[in-house]
Amino acid sequence: MNLRSSLRQIARLSFGLFAGVLACGIGAAGAQTTNDDPPQAQPQYLPVETRLLQDDLVELRVGITGVENAKERVDDLAICAAAQYALIRGYGFARHIRTKIDKVGGIWRADAVYIISPALPRGLQTINAQEAVADCKARDIPTI
Repeated sequence: MNLRSSLRQIARLSFGLFAGVLACGIGAAGAQTTNDDPPQAQPQYLPVETRLLQDDLVELRVGITGVENAKERVDDLAICAAAQYALIRGYGFARHIRTKIDKVGGIWRADAVYIISPALPRGLQTINAQEAVADCKARDIPTI
């Protein structure tokens, strides 16, 4: 193979590489403007029901629709509601007692019970209400 044929082969490869890169760029731009993917479902948060069981014991019922497999989301919603409720009552902390989660007809529901207190309660599942509410707002999870 002489120098001239080597240069021609390099030129052909370079042109092919350039055309391939250009085609990828056009394809990527086209994918951005004509997205065939379905839009992500946005959760619909149902109103929170609160019931004071004792001075420091609250039951919260929350629900979410419009999202498949929202078990973790409905639990997070209950935590957010409990944290906001603690702040409303003038307390800074909550402790998780129990949560029952179920799905009926496309609606994920949680029935949760929390102890609210002015000082950090004993136990493993404690919540700093101010930090939790700030986290909920950052994640677009409504509080009460």
